[in-house]
Amino acid sequence: MRLFPIIAAIVVTALVYAFVFERDRLLTRVAGAPETPTAQTEAAAAPEAPADPAEAEAAVRVVAVKSTARTIDSAVILRGQTEAFREVDLRAETTGQVTSEPLRKGSFVDAGQTLCTLDPGTREATLAEARARLAAARARVPEVEARVTEARSRLDEARINDNAARQLQQEGFASQSRAASTNAALRSAEAAVEAATGGLETARAEIESAQAAVAAAQKEIERLTISAPFAGVLESDTAELGSLLQPGALCATVIQLDPIMLVGFVPETAVDRVEPGALAVAEMASGGRVQGEVTFLSRQADETTRTFRVEIRVDNAELALRDGQTAEIMISADGKTAHLLPQSALTLNDEGTLGVRVVDEGDRAMFAPVTLLRDTTTGVWLGGLPETASVIIIGQEFVTDGVKVIPSYQDLSQ
Repeated sequence: MRLFPIIAAIVVTALVYAFVFERDRLLTRVAGAPETPTAQTEAAAAPEAPADPAEAEAAVRVVAVKSTARTIDSAVILRGQTEAFREVDLRAETTGQVTSEPLRKGSFVDAGQTLCTLDPGTREATLAEARARLAAARARVPEVEARVTEARSRLDEARINDNAARQLQQEGFASQSRAASTNAALRSAEAAVEAATGGLETARAEIESAQAAVAAAQKEIERLTISAPFAGVLESDTAELGSLLQPGALCATVIQLDPIMLVGFVPETAVDRVEPGALAVAEMASGGRVQGEVTFLSRQADETTRTFRVEIRVDNAELALRDGQTAEIMISADGKTAHLLPQSALTLNDEGTLGVRVVDEGDRAMFAPVTLLRDTTTGVWLGGLPETASVIIIGQEFVTDGVKVIPSYQDLSQ
């Protein structure tokens, strides 16, 4: 019962061996030609075969191409989207009822244009009261200054009387009680000066307090008018007429689309190839093509994707671009030399390194690591190879380093 599977396996193995290693002989027999080719035919079929028959029998036939490196524009290609250059939500800073007619979304607004106006209520009266208090505080200052001047004059007179009384007492012409009286008058004059000076400081403080009240009332009135901080487009309707806005309530959303930003995220493997000021071209999903300049490259990677944000400023005077459109961004970088090879030529070594098999000067297969620079419809651009290289494109999976090969060179255009 088990004999048949064993026989079948032996037959299949023999057929595989004959097809792989004895294919030429089989084809020759099927065609009816002599089994052993002539010397001229053998030389024409394998001009690069080694002279040693044992070595020729052990060599593996492969197909290779002779590739020469070329300089390519090593652009960094990203997927990104458009973003408004600026966007702001204008919110109320005070309480009031809207008294202005609403503007509808999509409208163009200029910098400083009024978007929402609130009812002033009693704020004008509050401002008038604050100004009246300021005027009254300023009017009291001359009176207080006059008191200070008067107190200082009395202090000078008291000092003169005190000095005279002490001299007369020392000479015996005045009593001790008179000297004590003049000294008490001097102390009283000094206290009066201090009191008058304190009153002047109080008057000045009242002026500053009144000025602060006037400024607060004026600021409160300024908050009744909400204006556009820059020219742009309304992304939402302004607050409806008659609605009550509380502090923090939304009046309108304004976005600036000229210029507009293209935003993408550069992988850490290519971040060193992008520089601020570099030229960038973007193919829009809608079919348009725009050009701009890199204005920002983040120095902090995203914690999740380990990519770096890059921003490109693009002129958008006609507002043809909208916020949130998808784009394929190509950022120019320094050119590199690379080989254009079929994608099938790529292989992996035992360590999992990406590379290709090349034919050395002794017609032996060797593994060469490469860097994938760009993938195109005609092949892949690879870096890391010498200026010229003989790359195996068929049969590289059946050889290892040092294995003797018989290469048949093929033109890449075939």
